[in-house]
Amino acid sequence: MSDTFTTRTVHIATGDRETVTDLTGECEDFLREAAAGRDGLLNVFVPHATAGIAILETGAGSDDDLLAALHELLPADDRWQHRHGTPGHGRDHVVPALVAPHATLPVIGGRLELGTWQSVCLVDTNVDNADRRVRLSFLG
Repeated sequence: MSDTFTTRTVHIATGDRETVTDLTGECEDFLREAAAGRDGLLNVFVPHATAGIAILETGAGSDDDLLAALHELLPADDRWQHRHGTPGHGRDHVVPALVAPHATLPVIGGRLELGTWQSVCLVDTNVDNADRRVRLSFLG
């Protein structure tokens, strides 16, 4: 593997509700240019205190199941000491402890090496911030 490093920031508008946003297409577009057929690693990082990156199946209910599980584990109520923003917003600051703000994935022959049903997703429970940045970095 050579020591080529390329990075790009993509902007994602998540809207005013909790979301799981599929980033796989953005990752593949980036790798077509950055990897140019090489093997390496893709790092996906969201530099926000209230969002994470998950690898999961989308479109078959798993994305909604993840949001439901986070709601059950981290209810949006007044128990949180972090108290600015929408009521229950303190829970959003705990989400990255459960859904890490990054993922590092193998790239083989310039292509993202995911399982058949896996997608790279931004998990965002913070309805107060609809403008997200995601940094894609290729080392190969």
